Amino acid sequence: MMTRAKMALLILATVVVAAWAISSCHRAGGQPMGAVDPGVRAGTPGAGGPLNNLTADEAAFFQDGQGRFAEVETVKGGNNTGLGPRFNSNQCLSCHAQPAPGGTSPGQNPLIAVATLDGAKNAVPWFITANGPVREARFKRNPNGTNDGEVHNVFVITGRTDAPGCNIAQPDFTPAGNPLSGQGGNANIIFRIPTPLFGAGLIEAIPDSAILANMQVNASAKAALGISGHPNAILSGNANISANDGTITRFGWKAQNKSLLMFAGEAYNVEMGISNQLFPQERDETPSCLYVPSPNDTLNFTTTSTGAVNPAVISDIEAFANFMRMLAPPAPGPDTPSTVSGRAAFTKVGCVHCHTPSFTTGSSIASGSATAPSAALSNQTVNLFSDLLVHHMGKRLEDGITQGGAGPDEFRTAPLWGAGQRVFFLHDGRTSNLVEAIEDHKSPGSEANKVIDNFNRLSTQEQQDIIDFLRSL
Repeated sequence: MMTRAKMALLILATVVVAAWAISSCHRAGGQPMGAVDPGVRAGTPGAGGPLNNLTADEAAFFQDGQGRFAEVETVKGGNNTGLGPRFNSNQCLSCHAQPAPGGTSPGQNPLIAVATLDGAKNAVPWFITANGPVREARFKRNPNGTNDGEVHNVFVITGRTDAPGCNIAQPDFTPAGNPLSGQGGNANIIFRIPTPLFGAGLIEAIPDSAILANMQVNASAKAALGISGHPNAILSGNANISANDGTITRFGWKAQNKSLLMFAGEAYNVEMGISNQLFPQERDETPSCLYVPSPNDTLNFTTTSTGAVNPAVISDIEAFANFMRMLAPPAPGPDTPSTVSGRAAFTKVGCVHCHTPSFTTGSSIASGSATAPSAALSNQTVNLFSDLLVHHMGKRLEDGITQGGAGPDEFRTAPLWGAGQRVFFLHDGRTSNLVEAIEDHKSPGSEANKVIDNFNRLSTQEQQDIIDFLRSL
């Protein structure tokens, strides 16, 4: 018969063994054993400059757009007016700064300072933190229960010294959740972080026919993995079809925007509250908060230039589009034995069936006075690692928002070039860890489930090689 002392020793031994078993599956700091994300790649950014082989005209338009991209907007009385009444930030650069102008959310959040700039009385929402990503907020439903899906700006111009008499309130984003991940809290709110813009002109120059042809490549292998690659289709079975002209859309988290000009015009109005000739109405028409005529941003026909080329004539949204169009793609880091093996493993597990390694552009004109195809944009290899289609990502990543034909759990395959220097991942910036971002692709209804199963069956070294490969891009 077992004595109490022996029983106690047995229980203690069992606890110790269980604790060892648990601890042996985790690294110091509580990280699971297996691949580890080394974090943002060190060294020079390798991004933020213009495409190679720009003409003098194209370079002038790129530089003009680059300058305007960094300009700070004011409500009135400044060089750049029209900010608000509701806005998320006051310059393009604040959202697209990592690792260089044109990138994505920086590691140190600029929105903290913007909240109270020039006397503004905004409270910083719970999901905006000093070391968290820049986020925009969308509400799934209106108070009456109808679908919403629109951006609800985090800040208002109330209290600013250049907005006398304006008195509108911020939206209510409570209850709060996890500030860094943005998870939990108000179940009616979802978040988006800025998409990187590097190489955007090359993406714009990919022919529709190339995207459609790539849909059919390795069709049986894709089907076996459960990958359907349905695009943001207005017409079922087609690829990201624009409701306006029937061509393929390709920009934004749900491939909802057709062109860089559309992308720029929407962002100017939605993110900064600056109406323009694509979106000429103010999003909030409270009379006491409107100080300049709408549209705020227009073509500048009063130029006195006699030259054929004058970037000052064009509107801001056209200048932004030019900057994005001629912005070079990010340069990858040097190969190592691990990254070379990782590229092979990336292919083996099936990641390439959505993250298509490359496309080739067609014949395309950039900007300036050119009437011939741009050497910088035409017939170029685009190593973007995306099929530019939208895919079902399942319950874990579902945001409940429908845009065009992209439903509540569907997202464009995120281009992976530049992943090595990104701080935040997934559409809402919930993680800075690439391993977690990969695992979040697996959930009920996701087209990536079998691919993630393949990833999880790899050895720790093979998984690490894939992570090292992604951080080299």
